[in-house]
Amino acid sequence: MLLNIAGTEYKSTSSHRFAKKKEDSSESSLEMERQMEQNHRELIAHLARRAGFGATSSELDFYSAMSYEDAVEEFLDDRAENSIPDDLIFRRHVDLHTMQGHNAAYWAYRLISTDIPLKEKIALFWHGIFATAELKLNNLGSLNNQVEMFSRCGLGKFDDLLEELSMDPAMLVWLDNHDNHKDSINENYGREILELFSMGVGNYTEDDIKECARAFTGWTVKNGEYMSTMGFKDSIWPYGRIQWHYEFREADHDDGAKTFLGEQGHFDGRDIIEIIARQEATARFIARHIYNYFVADEVPVPQWSETIPRDPEAIDFISNSYHRHNHSIGKVLRDVFNSQFFKDSAFMRVKSPVELVIGTLRKTGEYQTPVGGETGIFTIMEESGFMGQKLLDPPSVEGWHTGEEWISSGSLVERVNFVTSHLGDHSQPGVKEMIVKLNSKTAKSVDPDSFVDACIDTLGLDKIGEDTRLELVNVASKAIKNVNGEEKVDNIPQEAILQMFKLIGSCREYQLC
Repeated sequence: MLLNIAGTEYKSTSSHRFAKKKEDSSESSLEMERQMEQNHRELIAHLARRAGFGATSSELDFYSAMSYEDAVEEFLDDRAENSIPDDLIFRRHVDLHTMQGHNAAYWAYRLISTDIPLKEKIALFWHGIFATAELKLNNLGSLNNQVEMFSRCGLGKFDDLLEELSMDPAMLVWLDNHDNHKDSINENYGREILELFSMGVGNYTEDDIKECARAFTGWTVKNGEYMSTMGFKDSIWPYGRIQWHYEFREADHDDGAKTFLGEQGHFDGRDIIEIIARQEATARFIARHIYNYFVADEVPVPQWSETIPRDPEAIDFISNSYHRHNHSIGKVLRDVFNSQFFKDSAFMRVKSPVELVIGTLRKTGEYQTPVGGETGIFTIMEESGFMGQKLLDPPSVEGWHTGEEWISSGSLVERVNFVTSHLGDHSQPGVKEMIVKLNSKTAKSVDPDSFVDACIDTLGLDKIGEDTRLELVNVASKAIKNVNGEEKVDNIPQEAILQMFKLIGSCREYQLC
């Protein structure tokens, strides 16, 4: 629009000012949209670390396309699990078929390849609580069956899980309930189901332990005498040890009247479990375990009776959810994952050695297909033991102490060396895929900042501390300049990418979840 003012032709700028404001507003909206998308992606990455073993960049793309609530449901989906088939594992590893070793390699294959990571994550959760070790049992097959039971029942009703546990042959032998008879009770299982598995110290009496033990008399291992003799003679080779089976011996069961936790009746084991499961002490004990494993590190279990929870309101929330959902662990976790205290808890847990090892191997794409004669998977699980967590061999009936106790000067070196050696191995299929994806993201000229951010995202990490990030940018800047002396390049060399992967894997945030 042209105006003539005092004989001078004048072009109005009002329309241009309006257009500029419109443009600024559009840019601002676009930036807000990008930030919202980034925040959503970071929250999804947090969920994947807790409900699984972290996400690859491709998995993060998949989950980020959903709403957060739908992503939670995807992790909780009770569909059939898809992992490496048993027949393929056993064909390549005959020693695993006969269950003759003392190694968690069979479970490791499932952990690495499952498409429903929460089912294996919950099995790992219960394995740490209902701690059972192979060295006493001398029957790896029965212990692997127990782990499968944790995976199958671990998200269901707590009452049902306790009943399955009480009939589990590995647990029956581990805590000596096969030696619990009506005319000579063994209190071991009766004590631990109360102290370590459900209620915690201070919520029952010695008389409750005795009555509990009486209720579980007759719950034993089928043909146990024969199995014990054969195991002692070690004469079950070369086809592996015969797996144990549960048996109820009515003649050996004490059906007399009992008084347990203030209630009276002719209780059997199932009645005892029902009473235990509805106790407020049980709700709070399980709530604290869930908080420690899925939200934020707590003090070790032996200190719980004298130490208030880290977040009492969160414990109240979880215990109320336990009661409201009739003791369904899966429904409790749905409430937890959708809670604000969970969303705000990123990087407030130290990854356990198994979480670190399995999460890294899922990123690198290793051991997706068993190879005959390959011993690497066995070595890998031994390395987890060197870091402080040897699966199927917990240090005691208490399981493992978690949090900061995972970290020592020696274990930290083991952790960093493991991560860097695997993330820096360009021969692994997952590493190759990440390099290709990274180059596709940086097809155009890239600066050090963008390069670092792209590497962080490609590893499925979401973000790291600003000080750490600045150091990574400095390293990236030198790597890029070394190529041709320029700040921006069209293609990042493989060596620079692998170096950045290793550095990110060494940072504090990668060791946390």
